[in-house]
Amino acid sequence: MARFKTYLLAAATIFAALAIGFVMQRSETPPRAGLEGPDPVEITAITDTSSAATPRLPAGPQLAGVMLPGARVELTAAEAPDAGAQALPRENAAGGFDCAIDMSAEPRAGALAVLTVSAPCYASERLTIHHQGLMFTEVMQPDGTLQVDVPVLAERALFIASFDNGEGATATAEVTSLPFYDRVVLQWKGDTGLQLHAREFGADYFTEGHVWAASSGDITRAAQGEGGFFVRLGDDETPGARIAEVYTFPAQTAQRDGTVEISVEAEVTETTCDRTVEAQTLEHHGDAGLKVRDMSLDMPACDSAGDFLLLKNMIEDLTIAAR
Repeated sequence: MARFKTYLLAAATIFAALAIGFVMQRSETPPRAGLEGPDPVEITAITDTSSAATPRLPAGPQLAGVMLPGARVELTAAEAPDAGAQALPRENAAGGFDCAIDMSAEPRAGALAVLTVSAPCYASERLTIHHQGLMFTEVMQPDGTLQVDVPVLAERALFIASFDNGEGATATAEVTSLPFYDRVVLQWKGDTGLQLHAREFGADYFTEGHVWAASSGDITRAAQGEGGFFVRLGDDETPGARIAEVYTFPAQTAQRDGTVEISVEAEVTETTCDRTVEAQTLEHHGDAGLKVRDMSLDMPACDSAGDFLLLKNMIEDLTIAAR
Protein backbone atom coordinates (compact mmCIF):
# COMPACT_ATOMS: atom_id res chain seq x y z
CA MET A 1 0.00 0.00 0.00
CA ALA A 2 2.83 2.41 0.89
CA ARG A 3 4.48 1.74 -2.46
CA PHE A 4 1.19 2.48 -4.24
CA LYS A 5 0.91 5.88 -2.45
CA THR A 6 4.50 6.65 -3.51
CA TYR A 7 3.60 6.01 -7.15
CA LEU A 8 0.56 8.30 -6.86
CA LEU A 9 2.67 11.11 -5.34
CA ALA A 10 5.28 10.82 -8.11
CA ALA A 11 2.61 10.94 -10.81
CA ALA A 12 1.01 14.03 -9.26
CA THR A 13 4.39 15.79 -9.09
CA ILE A 14 5.12 15.16 -12.78
CA PHE A 15 1.65 16.42 -13.75
CA ALA A 16 2.14 19.65 -11.77
CA ALA A 17 5.54 20.29 -13.38
CA LEU A 18 4.08 19.84 -16.87
CA ALA A 19 1.22 22.26 -16.03
CA ILE A 20 3.64 24.95 -14.82
CA GLY A 21 5.74 24.60 -17.97
CA PHE A 22 2.63 25.07 -20.09
CA VAL A 23 1.64 28.27 -18.24
CA MET A 24 5.17 29.72 -18.57
CA GLN A 25 5.10 29.13 -22.33
CA ARG A 26 1.77 30.96 -22.52
CA SER A 27 3.28 33.93 -20.60
CA GLU A 28 6.03 34.89 -23.04
CA THR A 29 6.67 38.61 -23.37
CA PRO A 30 5.42 40.22 -26.64
CA PRO A 31 8.18 41.27 -29.03
CA ARG A 32 9.47 44.83 -28.91
CA ALA A 33 9.24 47.01 -31.99
CA GLY A 34 12.52 48.38 -33.30
CA LEU A 35 13.49 51.29 -35.53
CA GLU A 36 14.64 50.57 -39.03
CA GLY A 37 15.87 53.01 -41.60
CA PRO A 38 18.65 53.99 -44.01
CA ASP A 39 22.07 55.28 -43.03
CA PRO A 40 22.10 58.42 -40.81
CA VAL A 41 21.84 61.80 -42.53
CA GLU A 42 24.44 64.37 -41.58
CA ILE A 43 23.00 67.90 -41.41
CA THR A 44 24.97 70.34 -43.55
CA ALA A 45 22.53 73.20 -44.24
CA ILE A 46 21.93 75.05 -40.95
CA THR A 47 20.79 78.62 -40.40
CA ASP A 48 21.13 80.44 -37.06
CA THR A 49 17.93 82.18 -35.93
CA SER A 50 17.41 84.59 -33.05
CA SER A 51 16.27 83.23 -29.70
CA ALA A 52 14.11 86.33 -29.34
CA ALA A 53 11.98 85.28 -32.31
CA THR A 54 11.16 81.77 -31.18
CA PRO A 55 9.65 81.03 -27.73
CA ARG A 56 10.67 78.00 -25.69
CA LEU A 57 8.75 74.88 -26.62
CA PRO A 58 5.83 73.86 -24.39
CA ALA A 59 4.15 70.46 -24.42
CA GLY A 60 1.31 70.25 -26.92
CA PRO A 61 -2.27 69.36 -25.96
CA GLN A 62 -3.87 65.96 -26.46
CA LEU A 63 -6.52 65.85 -29.18
CA ALA A 64 -10.03 64.56 -28.74
CA GLY A 65 -11.61 62.83 -31.71
CA VAL A 66 -14.82 61.23 -32.93
CA MET A 67 -15.04 57.46 -33.31
CA LEU A 68 -15.47 56.34 -36.90
CA PRO A 69 -18.53 54.15 -37.60
CA GLY A 70 -18.18 50.54 -38.71
CA ALA A 71 -14.51 50.16 -37.73
CA ARG A 72 -13.18 46.84 -36.44
CA VAL A 73 -10.86 46.53 -33.44
CA GLU A 74 -8.91 43.41 -32.51
CA LEU A 75 -7.20 43.10 -29.15
CA THR A 76 -4.47 40.89 -27.73
CA ALA A 77 -3.24 41.20 -24.13
CA ALA A 78 -0.13 39.71 -22.54
CA GLU A 79 -0.35 37.49 -19.47
CA ALA A 80 0.56 38.55 -15.93
CA PRO A 81 4.03 40.06 -15.26
CA ASP A 82 6.71 38.16 -13.43
CA ALA A 83 7.31 38.19 -9.68
CA GLY A 84 9.79 41.07 -10.00
CA ALA A 85 7.07 43.68 -10.61
CA GLN A 86 7.31 46.49 -8.06
CA ALA A 87 3.62 47.42 -7.77
CA LEU A 88 1.17 45.52 -5.55
CA PRO A 89 -1.30 43.19 -7.30
CA ARG A 90 -5.04 43.39 -6.82
CA GLU A 91 -7.23 40.50 -5.61
CA ASN A 92 -9.55 38.97 -8.19
CA ALA A 93 -13.02 37.47 -7.65
CA ALA A 94 -11.56 34.00 -7.15
CA GLY A 95 -9.42 35.19 -4.24
CA GLY A 96 -6.15 35.18 -6.22
CA PHE A 97 -4.00 38.03 -7.54
CA ASP A 98 -4.78 39.67 -10.91
CA CYS A 99 -1.93 41.57 -12.62
CA ALA A 100 -3.26 41.26 -16.17
CA ILE A 101 -2.31 44.05 -18.61
CA ASP A 102 -5.15 45.00 -20.95
CA MET A 103 -4.86 47.27 -23.97
CA SER A 104 -7.42 48.39 -26.57
CA ALA A 105 -7.29 50.59 -29.68
CA GLU A 106 -10.22 52.42 -31.28
CA PRO A 107 -10.11 54.47 -34.51
CA ARG A 108 -10.93 58.17 -34.34
CA ALA A 109 -11.40 60.98 -36.85
CA GLY A 110 -8.22 62.39 -38.36
CA ALA A 111 -6.63 58.92 -38.80
CA LEU A 112 -6.06 58.70 -35.05
CA ALA A 113 -6.40 55.74 -32.70
CA VAL A 114 -7.19 56.15 -29.02
CA LEU A 115 -5.17 53.70 -26.93
CA THR A 116 -6.45 52.63 -23.53
CA VAL A 117 -4.15 50.65 -21.22
CA SER A 118 -5.19 49.07 -17.91
CA ALA A 119 -2.39 47.66 -15.73
CA PRO A 120 -3.33 47.65 -12.02
CA CYS A 121 0.10 46.38 -10.94
CA TYR A 122 1.93 49.20 -12.81
CA ALA A 123 0.39 52.32 -11.29
CA SER A 124 2.55 55.45 -11.94
CA GLU A 125 5.15 53.39 -13.85
CA ARG A 126 6.58 54.31 -17.25
CA LEU A 127 5.95 52.41 -20.45
CA THR A 128 6.90 52.77 -24.11
CA ILE A 129 4.36 52.69 -26.93
CA HIS A 130 5.58 51.25 -30.26
CA HIS A 131 3.83 51.63 -33.64
CA GLN A 132 5.43 51.22 -37.08
CA GLY A 133 8.76 52.58 -35.80
CA LEU A 134 7.07 55.40 -33.87
CA MET A 135 8.09 55.22 -30.18
CA PHE A 136 7.21 57.41 -27.21
CA THR A 137 7.33 57.14 -23.41
CA GLU A 138 4.28 57.63 -21.22
CA VAL A 139 3.60 57.23 -17.47
CA MET A 140 0.62 55.29 -16.12
CA GLN A 141 -1.91 57.14 -13.98
CA PRO A 142 -1.94 56.42 -10.21
CA ASP A 143 -5.00 54.21 -10.75
CA GLY A 144 -3.10 52.02 -13.23
CA THR A 145 -4.73 53.36 -16.41
CA LEU A 146 -3.60 55.35 -19.45
CA GLN A 147 -5.40 56.83 -22.45
CA VAL A 148 -3.64 58.58 -25.35
CA ASP A 149 -4.55 59.59 -28.94
CA VAL A 150 -1.98 58.36 -31.47
CA PRO A 151 -1.70 59.37 -35.16
CA VAL A 152 -1.46 56.06 -37.01
CA LEU A 153 1.07 55.19 -39.71
CA ALA A 154 -0.65 52.10 -41.13
CA GLU A 155 -4.28 51.33 -41.98
CA ARG A 156 -4.07 48.09 -40.02
CA ALA A 157 -2.40 49.65 -37.02
CA LEU A 158 -0.53 47.47 -34.52
CA PHE A 159 0.41 48.96 -31.15
CA ILE A 160 2.70 47.49 -28.50
CA ALA A 161 2.88 48.75 -24.91
CA SER A 162 6.06 47.66 -23.13
CA PHE A 163 6.98 48.24 -19.48
CA ASP A 164 10.59 48.45 -18.27
CA ASN A 165 10.53 44.83 -17.04
CA GLY A 166 9.57 43.58 -20.52
CA GLU A 167 5.91 42.87 -19.77
CA GLY A 168 3.24 44.48 -21.92
CA ALA A 169 0.30 44.09 -24.27
CA THR A 170 -0.70 44.61 -27.89
CA ALA A 171 -3.75 45.92 -29.74
CA THR A 172 -4.75 46.52 -33.36
CA ALA A 173 -7.23 48.85 -35.07
CA GLU A 174 -8.42 49.32 -38.66
CA VAL A 175 -7.98 53.01 -39.60
CA THR A 176 -9.25 53.27 -43.17
CA SER A 177 -9.03 57.09 -43.34
CA LEU A 178 -5.20 57.16 -43.31
CA PRO A 179 -4.76 57.48 -47.14
CA PHE A 180 -6.55 60.85 -47.02
CA TYR A 181 -3.77 62.40 -44.92
CA ASP A 182 -0.10 63.30 -45.26
CA ARG A 183 1.76 62.76 -41.98
CA VAL A 184 5.24 63.77 -40.75
CA VAL A 185 6.90 62.61 -37.51
CA LEU A 186 9.99 63.92 -35.73
CA GLN A 187 11.10 61.77 -32.79
CA TRP A 188 14.04 61.66 -30.39
CA LYS A 189 15.14 60.46 -26.94
CA GLY A 190 15.99 62.72 -23.99
CA ASP A 191 16.55 66.49 -24.05
CA THR A 192 17.49 67.54 -27.59
CA GLY A 193 15.91 70.98 -28.02
CA LEU A 194 14.29 69.81 -31.28
CA GLN A 195 11.03 71.17 -32.68
CA LEU A 196 8.84 70.36 -35.69
CA HIS A 197 7.16 73.29 -37.49
CA ALA A 198 4.63 73.49 -40.35
CA ARG A 199 3.75 76.78 -42.07
CA GLU A 200 0.70 76.38 -44.27
CA PHE A 201 0.27 78.30 -47.54
CA GLY A 202 2.92 80.94 -46.85
CA ALA A 203 2.00 81.64 -43.22
CA ASP A 204 4.57 83.58 -41.19
CA TYR A 205 5.90 82.32 -37.88
CA PHE A 206 3.46 82.66 -34.97
CA THR A 207 0.49 83.58 -37.17
CA GLU A 208 -2.58 81.58 -38.15
CA GLY A 209 -1.37 78.72 -40.33
CA HIS A 210 1.86 78.19 -38.33
CA VAL A 211 1.19 74.79 -36.73
CA TRP A 212 3.52 73.45 -34.03
CA ALA A 213 3.54 72.36 -30.38
CA ALA A 214 2.44 75.78 -29.12
CA SER A 215 -0.34 76.10 -31.73
CA SER A 216 -1.65 72.63 -32.51
CA GLY A 217 -4.29 73.49 -35.09
CA ASP A 218 -7.85 72.21 -35.20
CA ILE A 219 -8.84 68.64 -36.02
CA THR A 220 -12.26 69.90 -37.11
CA ARG A 221 -10.64 72.12 -39.77
CA ALA A 222 -8.57 69.11 -40.87
CA ALA A 223 -11.72 67.02 -41.29
CA GLN A 224 -13.08 69.78 -43.55
CA GLY A 225 -9.87 69.95 -45.61
CA GLU A 226 -8.98 73.46 -44.41
CA GLY A 227 -5.76 72.88 -42.46
CA GLY A 228 -3.54 70.51 -40.54
CA PHE A 229 -3.11 69.62 -36.88
CA PHE A 230 -0.29 68.72 -34.52
CA VAL A 231 0.12 66.07 -31.79
CA ARG A 232 2.99 65.81 -29.30
CA LEU A 233 3.52 62.37 -27.73
CA GLY A 234 5.56 61.40 -24.67
CA ASP A 235 6.07 62.56 -21.08
CA ASP A 236 8.64 65.40 -20.94
CA GLU A 237 8.97 65.05 -17.17
CA THR A 238 10.37 61.51 -17.42
CA PRO A 239 14.21 61.34 -17.64
CA GLY A 240 15.41 59.89 -20.93
CA ALA A 241 11.87 59.76 -22.33
CA ARG A 242 11.18 59.16 -26.00
CA ILE A 243 9.27 62.10 -27.48
CA ALA A 244 7.51 62.38 -30.85
CA GLU A 245 5.94 65.35 -32.64
CA VAL A 246 3.48 64.61 -35.45
CA TYR A 247 2.04 66.97 -38.08
CA THR A 248 -0.94 65.86 -40.19
CA PHE A 249 -2.49 67.54 -43.24
CA PRO A 250 -5.64 66.36 -45.14
CA ALA A 251 -3.95 66.28 -48.54
CA GLN A 252 -6.71 64.30 -50.30
CA THR A 253 -9.52 66.63 -49.19
CA ALA A 254 -7.69 69.98 -49.32
CA GLN A 255 -9.80 73.01 -50.23
CA ARG A 256 -6.96 75.06 -51.75
CA ASP A 257 -3.69 74.77 -53.69
CA GLY A 258 -0.34 75.65 -52.21
CA THR A 259 2.63 74.50 -50.17
CA VAL A 260 3.08 73.52 -46.53
CA GLU A 261 6.63 74.33 -45.49
CA ILE A 262 7.99 71.74 -43.03
CA SER A 263 11.06 72.55 -40.93
CA VAL A 264 13.04 71.08 -38.06
CA GLU A 265 14.53 73.52 -35.56
CA ALA A 266 16.92 72.96 -32.66
CA GLU A 267 17.30 75.16 -29.60
CA VAL A 268 20.82 75.50 -28.23
CA THR A 269 20.58 75.06 -24.44
CA GLU A 270 22.97 74.34 -21.59
CA THR A 271 21.96 70.70 -21.93
CA THR A 272 22.23 70.38 -25.71
CA CYS A 273 25.21 72.64 -26.49
CA ASP A 274 28.54 71.22 -27.63
CA ARG A 275 27.23 67.69 -28.15
CA THR A 276 25.73 65.52 -30.89
CA VAL A 277 21.94 65.34 -31.08
CA GLU A 278 20.29 62.38 -32.80
CA ALA A 279 16.72 62.05 -34.02
CA GLN A 280 14.60 60.37 -36.67
CA THR A 281 11.87 61.39 -39.12
CA LEU A 282 9.01 59.25 -40.45
CA GLU A 283 6.86 60.36 -43.38
CA HIS A 284 3.62 58.88 -44.69
CA HIS A 285 2.04 60.28 -47.86
CA GLY A 286 -1.24 58.86 -49.19
CA ASP A 287 -0.83 55.26 -50.35
CA ALA A 288 2.98 55.43 -50.42
CA GLY A 289 5.06 53.40 -47.99
CA LEU A 290 6.60 54.80 -44.82
CA LYS A 291 9.79 56.82 -45.37
CA VAL A 292 12.34 56.79 -42.52
CA ARG A 293 15.47 58.96 -42.11
CA ASP A 294 17.98 59.20 -39.26
CA MET A 295 19.44 62.57 -38.27
CA SER A 296 22.73 63.45 -36.55
CA LEU A 297 23.47 67.09 -35.62
CA ASP A 298 26.59 68.54 -33.98
CA MET A 299 25.34 71.37 -31.78
CA PRO A 300 27.31 74.66 -31.39
CA ALA A 301 29.42 75.60 -28.38
CA CYS A 302 27.70 76.65 -25.17
CA ASP A 303 28.33 80.35 -25.75
CA SER A 304 25.50 80.07 -28.33
CA ALA A 305 22.95 78.96 -25.71
CA GLY A 306 19.57 80.56 -26.37
CA ASP A 307 19.90 80.54 -30.16
CA PHE A 308 17.97 78.34 -32.58
CA LEU A 309 19.21 76.38 -35.58
CA LEU A 310 17.00 75.93 -38.65
CA LEU A 311 17.70 72.60 -40.36
CA LYS A 312 16.98 72.99 -44.05
CA ASN A 313 15.72 70.19 -46.30
CA MET A 314 15.48 67.66 -43.49
CA ILE A 315 11.86 67.01 -44.46
CA GLU A 316 10.35 67.79 -47.86
CA ASP A 317 7.65 70.43 -48.05
CA LEU A 318 4.11 69.26 -48.83
CA THR A 319 2.71 70.25 -52.22
CA ILE A 320 -1.05 70.49 -51.91
CA ALA A 321 -3.60 70.41 -54.75
CA ALA A 322 -7.24 71.30 -54.12
CA ARG A 323 -9.70 68.41 -54.57
